[in-house]
Amino acid sequence: MKVLYEDNHLLVAVKPENMPVQADSSADADMLSLLKAYVKEKYNKPGEVYLGLVHRLDRPVGGVTVFARTSKAAARLGAQMASRSAKKRYAAVVQGDPPAAGELFDWLSRDEATGNALISQEGAAGAKAASLSFRTVSRKNGLALLDVSLHTGRHHQIRAQLSSRGYPIWGDQRYNAAAGPGEQIALYAYSLTVEHPTKKESMAFTSLPEGGVWTRFQAELTGLANGLEIVYIDTNVVAVNKPAGVSVAKADGGENTLEERLLKAFGEAYPVHRLDQATAGLVLFARNEPAKEILDLALRERTLEKYYVCRVKGEVQPREAVLTAYAVKDAENARVFVYDRPLDGAKEIVTGYRVLSTDGESSLLEVKLVTGRTHQIRAHMAHIGHPILGDEKYGDYAFNRAHDAKGLYLCAARIVFRFEKGSALSYLDGKTLTVEPPFEI
Repeated sequence: MKVLYEDNHLLVAVKPENMPVQADSSADADMLSLLKAYVKEKYNKPGEVYLGLVHRLDRPVGGVTVFARTSKAAARLGAQMASRSAKKRYAAVVQGDPPAAGELFDWLSRDEATGNALISQEGAAGAKAASLSFRTVSRKNGLALLDVSLHTGRHHQIRAQLSSRGYPIWGDQRYNAAAGPGEQIALYAYSLTVEHPTKKESMAFTSLPEGGVWTRFQAELTGLANGLEIVYIDTNVVAVNKPAGVSVAKADGGENTLEERLLKAFGEAYPVHRLDQATAGLVLFARNEPAKEILDLALRERTLEKYYVCRVKGEVQPREAVLTAYAVKDAENARVFVYDRPLDGAKEIVTGYRVLSTDGESSLLEVKLVTGRTHQIRAHMAHIGHPILGDEKYGDYAFNRAHDAKGLYLCAARIVFRFEKGSALSYLDGKTLTVEPPFEI
């Protein structure tokens, strides 16, 4: 077994697939016993070694597990598991057609005869609440890679809940009727975040599955382990779904930027365009200098189509338009001022939009960014009297407060590639990349 971390309080290790966490009736080698022997030998411990079991993984499932080396650590880690402050994330390859993201809640009971988890009614004998959330990371050849966040820790929870929705886990011999004999279940506990029981510091541990069906998703799995949601990747280009609050490039400042994460995960990475730190959505990186030159040219010539989704104040009229204005950047105050006529030092901005829906108080827009200036969409929409919900720089404070805005309601949702025949990136011509906005639309 691979040990990821150890000190006087914790022991974090990778559980091999098909090994029980603790001894059972099979009498097979188990993780707890082996780790106790490891501690006893490494530290020359006399007598019985204490190692506290604070959570479990199903026998066929591999991944990150944490053990306590003292009773105090066991109590504190157990409390984190019970309160859900410990964050457990799983990678799962499923069959079927799961949505882009979802939250599942069920009441689960256990069939004592078979050991299977059953979807039950509230109040049923032995039924316990079970909840998880997931997002679909990638789809390939009828399979989908899910990133699953587990909120409760019920018996066979992920396996039963996903199967009940029509997307069973690949190779699951219990809950997937299409699983072939001998196939290994594609469920893996790839990330665990806990608070150190004495230092009170957050600690995150990761491990990735290898071999089998996982090989089809190695790049996406590497992205997950480095805090990246890979939307598309090949030898020339990588597209990442940026969360709000993260900087794109090292030059933008901030810690743990997307550029730094990509360098760590895949090597060379050149950001070819930016998003504001507060804006979520698609960002493109080139993976080599020739690809960067081609993408830079596409941006300058406006052949790379970028579309955003945002919610703005009021009912926007007309329902579709292309707006032209002029922006002056105040670098000292990190702000842009927009004018209807040219001024010295001003740069032209062109923003297209169409109304997707409106409720009178607000409108959902799809915005096409023709030029790509700093804060362009935010400043331009505010200039015409329709500030974006949640915008603390250009927005309407009363509007934000009335709608209990949580962050900026602006997302780079779609990119369409346009390359001429003969270009080294012509294989991407017409390809569309999309992500779901991280807010209700």
